[in-house]
Amino acid sequence: MDLERVGNFRATGINDEEREAAVLAPIIARDGGEHLLFTKRADHLGEHPGQMSFPGGGREPSDRDLEATALREANEEIGLDPAEADIVGRLDDISTVTRYSVRPFVARIPDQEYVPDEREVAEIAVLAVADLTDLSNYESERRDHPHYGDIRLHFFHVDGYTVWGATARILVQLLELTTDWEMPADVDREVDPDADLPM
Repeated sequence: MDLERVGNFRATGINDEEREAAVLAPIIARDGGEHLLFTKRADHLGEHPGQMSFPGGGREPSDRDLEATALREANEEIGLDPAEADIVGRLDDISTVTRYSVRPFVARIPDQEYVPDEREVAEIAVLAVADLTDLSNYESERRDHPHYGDIRLHFFHVDGYTVWGATARILVQLLELTTDWEMPADVDREVDPDADLPM
């Protein structure tokens, strides 16, 4: 991954959503390749239960800025020491269906054991970038969303996990910026607005 491109990237912000949040896209060097760490959200959570996500959450009044939010949440969710996160830059803010503006930060973190906080995280998954950029593991669909209109949903299927939703949107930009991966021009299917989504 060419992380220098993240450091030089001029990210855009969002100011029209009700709440602010931040996530950390953690990169781990393992077995001669780069991997991304994801969390699987606990099933009892009110928002996005069971979904794959990057560590992160809503900004607290005590957070100095959104970078501090991302580091605090990563510490709470997976036990990452903020001092061990080497933040290389950020990506574009995105809006979520829960009316958050989410700011993604990209960081290198050590390859060590991370412990999920059972209150929020059911599981930690470390997925190889080589698998995430394999187009045989990717598909997309187009649907009419009640809040955002015509949208394209991305799905990355790796090691029995499916990354989709807001996390997949962040992942698409990260992969396109730092690797040779390009989002295919055509969607795999168009579906009705009420079609089932993965759980």
